[in-house]
Amino acid sequence: MRKAEFDRAEVLRKAMLAFQKKGYARTSMKDLVAATGLHPGSLYCAFENKRGILLAAVEQYQADRAAQFEACIQGRDPLGGLRAYLDSVVSECACCDPNGACLVAKAINELAEQDEEVQARLSDIMTDLEVAVHDLFVRACEASPEPVEPDARLRARFFMMGIYGLRTYGHTHPGRDVLQALADELFRAVTRGLSGTEGLT
Repeated sequence: MRKAEFDRAEVLRKAMLAFQKKGYARTSMKDLVAATGLHPGSLYCAFENKRGILLAAVEQYQADRAAQFEACIQGRDPLGGLRAYLDSVVSECACCDPNGACLVAKAINELAEQDEEVQARLSDIMTDLEVAVHDLFVRACEASPEPVEPDARLRARFFMMGIYGLRTYGHTHPGRDVLQALADELFRAVTRGLSGTEGLT
């Protein structure tokens, strides 16, 4: 059988937009055909079914998120990298387009308790990001002239909670200034006591 020729990453990003817009249950194969521009046979051949497309889209999402994070921290000190990443999340959330909704948050709400494999892959995405964030906080804490509390692990977990809370709150379409103010408070909270920053008391 001849292998389908298409840009897999681009097709999966288009499929992600369809899932983001309507959610998994309401997205039909017809929607995915329209979104990706592929024939139904090509989609079935490459991914087997709608669930297969979702799983592949989640993997692509994970790769894209990792690349986004790396681009933000590249060439910056640990806290500067975190600030840049947080600002990129604010920009994403400030977009009024419903396609800007976070695929992970949407998929977690809809599928995590229904499908163990999807749950595992979504968990891996969050764990990988938390590990990367934790490593930055370890470096920032080690650079502090005096011992700091809380430790890097708690800071990373609080940051992750804030990121996903920000994305969820972004679904209500607040103004960018509101999102930026919340992000600023989050940054102050997780960096208090580090490199002369002032956090929440």
